[in-house]
Amino acid sequence: MVTLYGIKTCDTCRKARRTLDDLGIAYRYHDLREDGLDAARLDAFLARSDWNTLLNTRSTTWRGLDEADKRDLDVDRARALLLAHPTLLKRPVLETQDHFLVGFKADAYRTLQAT
Repeated sequence: MVTLYGIKTCDTCRKARRTLDDLGIAYRYHDLREDGLDAARLDAFLARSDWNTLLNTRSTTWRGLDEADKRDLDVDRARALLLAHPTLLKRPVLETQDHFLVGFKADAYRTLQAT
């Protein structure tokens, strides 16, 4: 099963959803604002990707954080920030048993059709 994690108002997430629809790939959409991000799911993400890749330091949420929260980051501090602010997760995240894609690249999504 394909799960796509994002937020409804994100243009990149909309592109990802449209691409999956156009490719005829069934997926479940997990809205990070509405559905949240639990510790077990985040830990699974961190097992598949580096925290630097997962943490979106270009987001509005990031810009709204206190400067103290942004300093001296490591995996534990990044994990705590992501749990407290799920919209800090770089979007979209596409997860299957065999694939884990952070961000959107149409070519990478097209490879899912072959599997």
